[in-house]
Amino acid sequence: MLRTIAVKKNNELIKDLEITELVSGDFNWYWIDFHQPTKEEIEFLRNPLFFHPLAIEDCILHLQRPKLDYYDDYDFFVAQALNQQTITREEVNLFLSRNYIVTFHHKPSVEIDDVWNRFSQSPNIEEWDPSHVLYHVFDKMVDNYFPLVNQIDDTLNEIDENSKGRSMEALLKDLFDTRHDLLSLRHTISPMRDLLYRILNSQRLTSILEKKAYFSDIYDHLLKLTEMIEASRELTTDIRDSYISINSNETNHVMKVLTVITTIFMPLTFIVGVYGMNFTNMPELNWKFGYFGALGLMFLIAVGMTLWFMKKGWFK
Repeated sequence: MLRTIAVKKNNELIKDLEITELVSGDFNWYWIDFHQPTKEEIEFLRNPLFFHPLAIEDCILHLQRPKLDYYDDYDFFVAQALNQQTITREEVNLFLSRNYIVTFHHKPSVEIDDVWNRFSQSPNIEEWDPSHVLYHVFDKMVDNYFPLVNQIDDTLNEIDENSKGRSMEALLKDLFDTRHDLLSLRHTISPMRDLLYRILNSQRLTSILEKKAYFSDIYDHLLKLTEMIEASRELTTDIRDSYISINSNETNHVMKVLTVITTIFMPLTFIVGVYGMNFTNMPELNWKFGYFGALGLMFLIAVGMTLWFMKKGWFK
């Protein structure tokens, strides 16, 4: 699907013009949004827009790394948004020139929809231009990273506190799922941070240089997000190590108790084994109270060893 919007010389907005009319018309600037385009609509990138084949190829291929490419009359950006429900990356491609901006995305983009509505309903159209649209799209993308990072932070706090008394196996499963989500976030946010750094330090993006302070603010947000993700990853490592230590300690305690029980039964087994032999000349076999004496001896040994182990603190 295609949608277009153009700004006339008198700052009047015109929507849904044909691409050929936009290219050949006399406008201040215009915005073309390729929203889940068909194969026929993708051909407009070649003619009449005449974008470079490599840029068109990057648009068609999915999940390119965020980047910036320079061309003669325009600049090409690859950015990545995050799906709020699945925490999956969604690519957005942008062509920026002095008199137009073209956005291209295979999946619905809440960020572009939001900026499109704000622009089309803005009472101050004269304040907008292609680089201003680019800023708002990037800013909205980065703002939508924060709820996901904060959600993961809350999940880690819940795992750490374990107020619901869940089992260690369930907690570790959630912990490793959270680490996977953090990895996905880092694979999106770090390249976006590098992209903004390149934008801020480029001397060829003259229209963006005029709004450097705005893009610097986005870069600062990405730096903060990067620090939050690294802190969360370190926290997952600490929680994992703590749970493994607790589990190892509990296992050692169980093994110690089982060892104590086995040790107590060792002399009892020895006595039973000796008197279980069927030799004829065993004088104790003819004792009247031999059976009760053996039981009493085993009882005293068991009680004595149990008390001794308790005194040593082995049952704690």
